[in-house]
Amino acid sequence: MDGDQIVAAAWVQPLANHTAQLWLPKRNNPVARQLLCALQAWVSEQPIVLCHVALPAPWAAWEETLVKSGMRTLATLEHLVWPCQAVHTPHTLTLRPLGELALAEQQALLERVGEDSLDCPALRDVLPVEALLAGFYAQAVSAQAPNPTPWYRLKYQDDTIGVLLLATTAQHWSLQLMGLVPEWRGQRLGGVIIQHAQALAAQAGAQCLALTVDAQNTPAQRVYSQAGLVREGREQLLAWC
Repeated sequence: MDGDQIVAAAWVQPLANHTAQLWLPKRNNPVARQLLCALQAWVSEQPIVLCHVALPAPWAAWEETLVKSGMRTLATLEHLVWPCQAVHTPHTLTLRPLGELALAEQQALLERVGEDSLDCPALRDVLPVEALLAGFYAQAVSAQAPNPTPWYRLKYQDDTIGVLLLATTAQHWSLQLMGLVPEWRGQRLGGVIIQHAQALAAQAGAQCLALTVDAQNTPAQRVYSQAGLVREGREQLLAWC
């Protein structure tokens, strides 16, 4: 404040499982930088394990400011999109509702899928799997799905080998997470999983399927490119954690 005038404002929005999102001041100036440093001290006193912000390009100036306020750069995110069209449903894998498993079993499966994952490893190091699952659930509900029904475990014959989690609205679907347990990687199944997601979205009448991937995850980038997804934008993910 300067007298009765607001000269800078920021907002920490609480999210699921002791996480939060930072909404930045309108301008990156010395007053904003002072505010962010004070806010970082406030966040450190709260039961918040991670407070994040995603910066659209160009992000260099804000990234420098946020790092000076104590934030860590966690990842560069690529936002990809696929305009829905008719696609063949593969038969290599079977999809079963993830909700058939008890919550502890769901978390254990996500732990296995996350082992040595190349997708945002710094974020996975900070957040326990129950926080990630709660975040995905909150995203699915906010996408106007009363229950995250397009959450699947992937089966090959009698083995559960991975997961496919989707959030839906009437016209826009998003792929929250897809992955395989370590022993099933390297067998060209990534393309099969994304094809399942595309078929589900197209059959539901969605206009597009979107997802976010770590820019450093080269194998996943290759799979998505081959599946016809194109880059729609990039962001830099930073956090107090």
